[in-house]
Amino acid sequence: MTHLPYILASYGLAGSLAIILSVGAALRLKRDRVKLASLEATRGRSQGGKRA
Repeated sequence: MTHLPYILASYGLAGSLAIILSVGAALRLKRDRVKLASLEATRGRSQGGKRA
């Protein structure tokens, strides 16, 4: 009897977990960049276009 199915299952779980976490991080990064751009645009308008 070989342990190959268990080895493949552990690699599959590790790979899928890495993909799930990286996709979640990429989505959060995209969302936060949009929020930052919105905040910077609001800040720029409130200062009358002056940059410090």
